[in-house]
Amino acid sequence: MQTIDLVIIFGYLIGVTLFGVWFSGKQETTEDYFVGDRSVPWWAIAMSIVATETSTITFISVPGIAFAKNGNFQFLQLVFGYMIGRVVISLLFIPLYFKGELQTVYQLLGERFGTKVKMLASALFVVMRNIADGIRLLLTAIVLGYVYVAFHLKSYPQANENEILAVAIVVSIILLGVIMIIFTYYGGMEAVIWVEVVQLLIYIVGAVAAAIVIANQVNGGFSGAIAIGEQFQKFSLVDWGFRDTKYFLPVPFLSDGLNFSLPFDFTKTFTFWAGLIGGCFLTMSTHGTDQYLVQRYLCTDKPNRAALALLSSGAVVLAQFIGFLFIGVLLFAFYQPFNAPEYATATGAFPFSGGDKVFPDFITKSMPSGLSGLVVAAIFAAALSSSLNSIAATFVNDLYKPFKQKADDKHFLRVSHWLTLVFGIVQIMVAIIVMKQERSALDSALSIASLINGPILGVFLVGTFVKRANQKHALIGMIVSITVMSYLLYLEFVKRFAILPEATPIAWTWYVLFGSLITLFFAILASFIFPPKQNEVNN
Repeated sequence: MQTIDLVIIFGYLIGVTLFGVWFSGKQETTEDYFVGDRSVPWWAIAMSIVATETSTITFISVPGIAFAKNGNFQFLQLVFGYMIGRVVISLLFIPLYFKGELQTVYQLLGERFGTKVKMLASALFVVMRNIADGIRLLLTAIVLGYVYVAFHLKSYPQANENEILAVAIVVSIILLGVIMIIFTYYGGMEAVIWVEVVQLLIYIVGAVAAAIVIANQVNGGFSGAIAIGEQFQKFSLVDWGFRDTKYFLPVPFLSDGLNFSLPFDFTKTFTFWAGLIGGCFLTMSTHGTDQYLVQRYLCTDKPNRAALALLSSGAVVLAQFIGFLFIGVLLFAFYQPFNAPEYATATGAFPFSGGDKVFPDFITKSMPSGLSGLVVAAIFAAALSSSLNSIAATFVNDLYKPFKQKADDKHFLRVSHWLTLVFGIVQIMVAIIVMKQERSALDSALSIASLINGPILGVFLVGTFVKRANQKHALIGMIVSITVMSYLLYLEFVKRFAILPEATPIAWTWYVLFGSLITLFFAILASFIFPPKQNEVNN
C-alpha cells in the first residue's frame, strides 16, 4: 500500500463523518431521527438492506469460508433460505408494520401482549445487537490494523508483525468506533441509509476490482482458478445432511447424560435443510422482527414499497454471496496452501490463523496502489452503517418511555443522542474483549443473533397465530425458549474449550428454528394450562 491509499481511506472516513454532521440540521424530532420522516424512496431502502446484510463481516468472512480447507459453496444453501424468508415476511409481517405510526417493531408486541413482553424482546435485541456489532467493528479494525502493519514494515522490516498488529487493532477499534459514534449521533437513520447507498456502490466496485486483480495474479487467470477450485471441490453446492449422527447432551440430573442417534446431522452448519429451513427462519427473525432491519422499512410510507425493497434486495444479495465465495476460490488459487507439506494435516484457513485474515492480507499486500485504498474504504463504509440508531430507538421507545410518559419529544431526542454515545462505547468494549478469538466473525455474529432472535420471532408468531395467548403465555414461551437456547450456547462453550469434549453442540443455523418453535409450543401449552379469561382472548 502507498500514501495514495491512506489518502483515499481517511478521505472517505472524514467524508462520512462530515456527511453525518450535515444531516444533523434535519434531526428536529424523534420521527426525523429514527425513521427519516418516512420519506426515503424504496430503492434507497433496498440498497440499504443489501448493504446492511452484506456488511464488513460478509466482505471479509465469506471469502474465508471458500478459502478454508474443505471449504466450498455450500454456504449458498443458507442464502436460498434467505430468499424464502423474504417472501414470508412480505406476506406476513410487513402489512402489520404500517397499521400505526411505529418507530420500533417491538411496539407491535406491546399492543398485542403488553409492556412486559415488549420490554423483554427489546432488551434481548439491545444485548444481541451490541455484541454482534462489536464483532463487526473488530473485523473492520483488523483490516485497518493490516494497513498500518503494511506501512510500518516498510520502515522497520525487522519488527514483530504480530505484536504490531495486536496494538494496531486496538487503536483501530477505538478510532473507527469514535467515527461511527459521531456519524450516527448527528446524522440519524436517514443519514445511515444514504451512506449505505454509497457504500453499496463502492464495495461492489471494490469487490469486482479485487476479483480481477487476484485472477490476473493466478496462473491461468479465471480458468486456472476454476480448475483448482474444481480439483479441491470448492464449487460443491449441496449437502443433504443425511447421515447417522450420534449425539451426547450433558443433562444436570442424569449422571451419564443423554446419548442418542439420529439419521440427520444437526451439528453441521451448512446442509440443504439447515440452509433452506434454518435460513428461512433466520431471515424471518433478522429481517422481520429485528429492529436493525425493520427500521428501514419504517422509513417509507407504504407497505408495498417496503415489500418491494425487501424482495428486490434478495436477488442482489444472492449475486453478492456468489461473488464473495468466488473471491475465496481465487484467493485459494493465489496463495496455493495445498502446496505446503503441512496442508495434509492442516485445518481451517491454513496458513492463516483464521479465514477472516485471508482477504485483508491480500488487500494490504498484493493489490495495486489506489485500488487497495478503495477496497479498504469500502470495508470501512460497511462498519459505519451501524446499529446505534436502531438500538437508541428501541431503548427510548420500549424501555425508557414507559417510565417517562409525561416527557416531551425534545427530551426523548436528547436521550437518544446520549444513548448513541453510550452504546457506541459498549460496542468498542465488546470488540476489544473478543479480539483474541479465532472463530470466524461471520459464524460468531450469526450464531449470537440466532440464539436470541429465535425467542423473539417465536413470540411474534404467537401473537399472529395463537389468538387465545395472552402476556403470561407469551412470557412463559419466551423464558423456556431463552433457557433452552442458553443451554445450546453452554454446549458450544464446553465443546470449544474441551470442558466436555464429547458434548454435541447443535449448528447455529438451526437456532432460530428451534428457538421460535419452542416459544410457540410452550406458549400454546401455557394457554391451555392457564386458560385466558374471556376478555383476554384476542379476536
